[in-house]
Amino acid sequence: MPSALGSFLKTPHSVTLETIWRLMDGGSWTQQFQHPAPKPVSLEGRHRQTNSSPTISVLDIMGISHEDMGISLDEWTSLQKALDWQSPDKEITQLNLSTSPVHSTFSIVGLGDSYKVGEKIHVIITARDHNNNLKPYGGDFFQAKLFNSKLKASVFGEVVDYRNGTYSVDLLLPWEGQAQVSVRLVHSSEVVQSLKKYRESSFPRSHYKGYFEGPGPNGERISEVVECNLKWGPNGSWIKGNCCCEYKDIKKGTVWQCERPKTLSCDNWVYHSSGPLENPLNPIEKKLFTKKLTNVALTGDTHIFVHPNTTGIGSMERCRPGLKTPVPAGFYLHDIWKSFVCNTKRFSPPEMGNCLKNKIVYLMGDSTARQWFEYFEQKVPGLRRMDLHTYHIGGPLMAVELKNNIIVHWRMQGVPLKFSKMPITDLHYLSNDIDEIAGGHHAVVVFTICAHLVFHPLTFYVHEVAKIRQAVVALLSRAPDTTVIIKSGNTAGLKNIFQSDWYALQLNTVMREMFRDINGVIYLDVWQMTSCHYLPEDLHPGPVIIANEVDMLLSYICPT
Repeated sequence: MPSALGSFLKTPHSVTLETIWRLMDGGSWTQQFQHPAPKPVSLEGRHRQTNSSPTISVLDIMGISHEDMGISLDEWTSLQKALDWQSPDKEITQLNLSTSPVHSTFSIVGLGDSYKVGEKIHVIITARDHNNNLKPYGGDFFQAKLFNSKLKASVFGEVVDYRNGTYSVDLLLPWEGQAQVSVRLVHSSEVVQSLKKYRESSFPRSHYKGYFEGPGPNGERISEVVECNLKWGPNGSWIKGNCCCEYKDIKKGTVWQCERPKTLSCDNWVYHSSGPLENPLNPIEKKLFTKKLTNVALTGDTHIFVHPNTTGIGSMERCRPGLKTPVPAGFYLHDIWKSFVCNTKRFSPPEMGNCLKNKIVYLMGDSTARQWFEYFEQKVPGLRRMDLHTYHIGGPLMAVELKNNIIVHWRMQGVPLKFSKMPITDLHYLSNDIDEIAGGHHAVVVFTICAHLVFHPLTFYVHEVAKIRQAVVALLSRAPDTTVIIKSGNTAGLKNIFQSDWYALQLNTVMREMFRDINGVIYLDVWQMTSCHYLPEDLHPGPVIIANEVDMLLSYICPT
């Protein structure tokens, strides 16, 4: 078996196609799709419930069981409770019945003339449709924050859904001076209904390309490009029938499919890249996703004044594993994040070097983890990138500082991956890489896995996290003094059927819940840090946010 395929087990199949295909985008193949019927939603008590039998609904659509995901039935049931999000009891076919950001409003309960630092305000959000009627159910995706642009201050607020068209949010007042309330309708409940439907369907919203290279019939080197995708579940395969090359990771069990090349062998798979996106939305759903209805600020009571208070605010707790993340987890003031989790500090470049002395830092996951690598590279004195003859964006990357014996690695996660063309030998599953780390007091393992998995079923993400958790537990068993840190996904500013922040929020919930009871693991909630900041939301947060994220990271590596 050629080494180019690493730990993949290759199983070539026949080229028979049992589905209808169409050629598009200069040779990229995409599968035709029948829109699934809306799922029935039962009513229980006063409120409409999201899924009365969620396990059954998943099995009906994807043919996936909790055993396929690698978790117990009890854990799967617990996860579904944590992920519960109300939906309309039927599919909406009229735009005017959906939530209107123009008619929906918010107000501060008992609005006073002034407040003191450390107090909270209680905000009520009222959702109305385009006919100005109160919505009879919940499920809207609102985001709320308090901010002051001049002070470069902001704090996150968690929205509570009462499932009857009203919502509330408590906002902490952590600084003195002016403060402004912001509430945005990111997605209506009707849009969330569509997000859930297509996430749990077998429709391939994202396509990928496989590049095969090798000797042709006449001895010359030839190349072929085919479509590839994830194979997940008996009813959720990207292609039906025995059409493809299959690459199964021996340790994880994950199966990747590529359409079989016409000339070359399945053993000749060399490169991977992203392919086209395919929109599954029907005409009414497309209208619900329009920009004028997405991520729109509501009108309401906005400005308050906050007076100083002699009582201090913040946490003096030493940063360590096992600390819970409150809401809010902290706040910005003068562009510096003050954590409510533990006592964080700003690290100067020399202090960064001292903190990382004799450390090996393993950064794993997507390009937001690469941003941390690049920040270290810019700030740690003497840290220099080694030329590994790899693509500077795709990696893998390594930087060293010889005087203090510092090594920093970054490696991209494995497929599925929306990225530029990369050798498949450079794409490793996180769990497999963690299994290869000896660990110890000198080792810092940091991983994130979110942005590239929003295109695929939630059950597959659970499977991935279960494998990573298994690897982390084994690592901490053989080397308990290893520092293990999970970086949550961040808001990305993307509000479409492909990469909605609602997807990322749900994946963050899965990661947090599945690692909740694992001793020795630190969870960094950067979602709040990106959600409330004044900078425009971006998949790759700006330098100010990255600096504060890395300070949080270092505060755990070198607590005070």
